[in-house]
Amino acid sequence: MTEGATLPPASKRHGRAYYRHFLTIPTRWMDNDSYGHVNNVTYYSYFDTVVNEHLIRVGQFDFRTAPVIGVALETSCQFLRSLTFPETIDAGLSVEKLGRSSVVYAIGLFRHGDDLAAAVGRFVHVWVERATQRPTPIPEAVRLVLAPLFKAKATRDA
Repeated sequence: MTEGATLPPASKRHGRAYYRHFLTIPTRWMDNDSYGHVNNVTYYSYFDTVVNEHLIRVGQFDFRTAPVIGVALETSCQFLRSLTFPETIDAGLSVEKLGRSSVVYAIGLFRHGDDLAAAVGRFVHVWVERATQRPTPIPEAVRLVLAPLFKAKATRDA
């Protein structure tokens, strides 16, 4: 990652307009916890789903056979409002930083049709060689898929 680079404050990521790609995800009965709302760990599953759906569907990326793969390095979530079952979620996705071997995604989870996020998150992929698990440059084909998701000016590692 680029040292000293700053991300937009989470408040800017609370609105639907911040995101470039959306995926509709239905909540499931099993997503709820004993308090009657979606359990916190499930939000991370939604994050993983919107990121990888975009790479697979738009980029035709095959994580099962590719020699270079993206693995999760870091995730975080700010919970703003509860989600529950049955509900439909619009998962928004943007790219905030693109490094030599890593990418930082911004994710917003919205109740279907709402303009304010129920949760905002950060997801960092680091690209590694499958065989060695060592960081490697992001494949150019993946960069081309990520470029339209930029919300802010991209930064690159040296």
